[in-house]
Amino acid sequence: MTGKDILRDTEGKMKKAMETMLREFSEVRTGRAQPALIDDMHIDYYGTSTPIKQIAAVSAPDPRQIVIQPWDANAIKDIETAILNSKLGITPNSDGKFIRLAFPPLSSERREEFIKVCKDMAERGRVTMRTIRRDANDKAKKMQGEGHVSEDEKFKTEEEVQKMTDRFIKEIDVLLDKKSKELREV
Repeated sequence: MTGKDILRDTEGKMKKAMETMLREFSEVRTGRAQPALIDDMHIDYYGTSTPIKQIAAVSAPDPRQIVIQPWDANAIKDIETAILNSKLGITPNSDGKFIRLAFPPLSSERREEFIKVCKDMAERGRVTMRTIRRDANDKAKKMQGEGHVSEDEKFKTEEEVQKMTDRFIKEIDVLLDKKSKELREV
């Protein structure tokens, strides 16, 4: 293993951690209806666990509503059940062809609670990035101790890992600012 291998491995781990952060942030409701809120919902469709977005058209015609139009009307009851059992806290309204999800406006207290939740998520993300950095630096030190890489290459690898860590932490901060602004919008 070389310094480049460590960097490639570290970047892959950091990208996966960022994807997890993005998914967690998208699950926090902003008061605005977004089709992404139901991305992880599945139903049992003819014996197979199927994402709702694969068996229905999902749209947000206005900021307070999501409309789900299943291509198979037989799936409406299952979709309604999945929504009721989810953590959205929304009761679906169905007319037999469409399912409408009406999102009430968030209170200011609830918005602040969501912002705190997002800050906690961001801090967990930063800690994850620092842990990945520490592991990469430990690998570089171990390789240098075993004589596989020179001391200069170890320092260069550690420097690149630090730059990568700083870049990803800055990305987390930007995501947190963006999400906080979304949550404060009325």
